[in-house]
Amino acid sequence: MKRLFLKSVAASVAALAFGTSAIAADITGAGATFPFPVYAKWAEAYKAATGTGLNYQSIGSSGGLKQIRAKTVAFGASDAPVGGADLDKDGMVQFPAIIGGTVPVFNLDGIKPGDLKITGPVLADLFLGNITKWNDAKLAALNPGVALPDTAVTVVHRADGSGTTFNFTDYLAAISPEWASKVGKGAAVKWPAASSVGGKGNEGVAANVNRVKGAVGYVEYAYVKKNNMPFMQLQNANGKYVKPDDVTFAAAAAGADWFSVPGMGVSMVNAKGDTSWPISTASFILMYKQPTNKAESAEVLKFFDWSFKNGKKLASDLDYVPLPDSLTDQIRSKVWSQINNK
Repeated sequence: MKRLFLKSVAASVAALAFGTSAIAADITGAGATFPFPVYAKWAEAYKAATGTGLNYQSIGSSGGLKQIRAKTVAFGASDAPVGGADLDKDGMVQFPAIIGGTVPVFNLDGIKPGDLKITGPVLADLFLGNITKWNDAKLAALNPGVALPDTAVTVVHRADGSGTTFNFTDYLAAISPEWASKVGKGAAVKWPAASSVGGKGNEGVAANVNRVKGAVGYVEYAYVKKNNMPFMQLQNANGKYVKPDDVTFAAAAAGADWFSVPGMGVSMVNAKGDTSWPISTASFILMYKQPTNKAESAEVLKFFDWSFKNGKKLASDLDYVPLPDSLTDQIRSKVWSQINNK
């Protein structure tokens, strides 16, 4: 099943990114791998409903920003929100399209998904390289009764510039002073653990975690779910251990004040609430206010308008959180109104 999913993702990427000789895609976009599973589902349903295709390259947030700034695509996608000053400089708008969560995953024999509990500071210790064996006393204290093996820890991280990495390191910097001072947060960071390996995209990290015994990594939850990967319960800001799913992601997003930050780039990490998942995030879309290809830009808005209205169940089936109607109405009136497609 794991190999099947990875093959299907690769095939979907190829189909969406490069199209086919028979049917040319009508909309172009590139960027984050985090939302790729739901964008793929939306694209399939939208094409069936309208006949308009989507050419989306799942190449990572940093790649998406490069392509939209080079004006080779009609929209860029990034999980690391662009700041207001840069948006103004580039003449772009930004809006959230979907909400999900980043999840710590591992590869240990005999331990089922959700059976392993961890706190934020101990998770930071794993990725800092301070914990080198899975039977370390800090992990054992959090997991009485769990047979933790004397297996070396291998950190698996993104090799490409990534909004998933931004979300994950944003969280680690918020809960670990040592991480904040030594590593910090960003779409790409210098990973400090001596034993580590990189993977390209969420797909690459998932594949490497599944391949390496003793591995620990981080991926968007849709990749966890489809690969049936072992994940950790994570202690949240209220001291409660929670599992990742659309309910806990929605709880983290419930208090977000979207228009308090230029470009709606709100951080939801370590959100308060008994049921909040601590590493929740939105994935963002970037478009030009004065697009070069106005017709294609208009088609992009039609695609997201249709997806906001008709794609909620498709998103929920993958454990993403669709945006509420009240927020998408505000996006239409406050953000899309700035885009000149005439």
